[in-house]
Amino acid sequence: LILAFLWTCLYFFKLTPKNSSSATTPPLPPGPRPLPIIGNLHQLSPTPYRTMADFSRKYGPLISVKLGMITTVVVSSADAAREMFQKHDLAVSSRKATAAVRAADGHDLHSMVWLPVNPKWRYLRKISTVQLFSAQRLNAGQSLRHDKVVEMAEYVGQCCKSGELVDIGKVAFTTQLNLLSNTFFSMDLASHKSKDSGEFKDLVWKIVEEIGKPNLADFFPVVGFVSWVSVNRELMGIGNRFNEVFTKIIRERLSDESRGYGDVLDTLIKIMKEDGSELSLDDIRHLLMDFFTAGTDTTTNTMEWAMTELVRHPEKMVKAQDELERVLGKDTKSIQESDISKLPYLQAVVKEILRMHPPTVFLVPRKADSDIELCGYLVPKNAQVFVNLWAISYDPNTWENPEKFLPERFLDQDVDVKGQDYGFIPFGAGRRACPGMTLTYRMLNLMLGTLIHGFNWKLEDGLSPDKLDMSEKFGVSIQKAKPLKLIPI
Repeated sequence: LILAFLWTCLYFFKLTPKNSSSATTPPLPPGPRPLPIIGNLHQLSPTPYRTMADFSRKYGPLISVKLGMITTVVVSSADAAREMFQKHDLAVSSRKATAAVRAADGHDLHSMVWLPVNPKWRYLRKISTVQLFSAQRLNAGQSLRHDKVVEMAEYVGQCCKSGELVDIGKVAFTTQLNLLSNTFFSMDLASHKSKDSGEFKDLVWKIVEEIGKPNLADFFPVVGFVSWVSVNRELMGIGNRFNEVFTKIIRERLSDESRGYGDVLDTLIKIMKEDGSELSLDDIRHLLMDFFTAGTDTTTNTMEWAMTELVRHPEKMVKAQDELERVLGKDTKSIQESDISKLPYLQAVVKEILRMHPPTVFLVPRKADSDIELCGYLVPKNAQVFVNLWAISYDPNTWENPEKFLPERFLDQDVDVKGQDYGFIPFGAGRRACPGMTLTYRMLNLMLGTLIHGFNWKLEDGLSPDKLDMSEKFGVSIQKAKPLKLIPI
């Protein structure tokens, strides 16, 4: 009771405006009235991105809510996002690491995703850009990406001959997992025919789910330790498998440096061993965790939703297939990256999927490092800042008929995925935008184009497309609750 009383006093103290600054300080953004202690937590549904979108329709494109003791500002329109990224990007570039991230073996202290914009973050970002995502590196990796997509097509071809169901998410995951593992380690980590990729896929989703799951410590820092113990117990079991794989590979490489693979891991180890290097073994391990979780999760979910929407809208599938046949010919089943620029409708399909089913519904939580004025309202120092990507993607002020699957909307406007058009920022914007967006976009076009050019598809047991289960499972990303399994023909 005493603790509850103190929390209530602290809560109302924070809500009470200070008279000396009331004349000059703008108000907080509007929002639903919070309750003492719990704030607006009682109003959140199992799909909080939809709840926040409902709030924005009632209160405006910039709202404030109280999540427990944490003041949270939510950006829900393209215009508000534009003002934030163009005028205040640096001020809101710090991260609000969740309890799950902090519990994951100090991931927030080493992860490029969760570090604040500081010298270490700049150092890791530079290494990632130069070693993975520079134009030179991307061009050098074309043949590897092509080989992995061909392997995927060969597996689907075998399923086609035998009449086996294809788990679209698992196929996409295995392809992307092996692309990353060959880029980093010069080896496959799984095979389309083995159970390994399914196990890895489950591990990645568990990590994504735990990081996205609400936790008491995120809303009430005073109970942080108790909650941290619970979260840490969960994540340790999940993360151990990945850490075992990464640690084993790194140790083997360190014990046999004379061989020289010429891959990214070789380069990272070389950088780590330089005199005065700022890169540690822990940094490398957490960097791998970032790329293998985010890289596989994004591609897997997007591909699964893409095939789901195309099966539900067969006329769009036929339109994309006709374009592929016209550009590539009937006998050419293999798509090259140089073909993508000649396939505007395929690109439009990928972009429409990224709009309707964005890789993350909220961009990674940010923290205001100082008071800023945004859209005429105050975003106070230390406030948590969410960008509701789902709300922006379904905003009727930006998108006509946003609930409809209409790839054609992207044929009429020159919109890319690089974060310059604030109504369409699937990979974020500003200095914290996803560094791997170009690689991911290329792979999505290659994989989707290959699957629909080489095969036709039908649902199992004669299921009608309009009866397809579209229910969602929420984590950091939105996964299809029931895996999509199709028959290739």
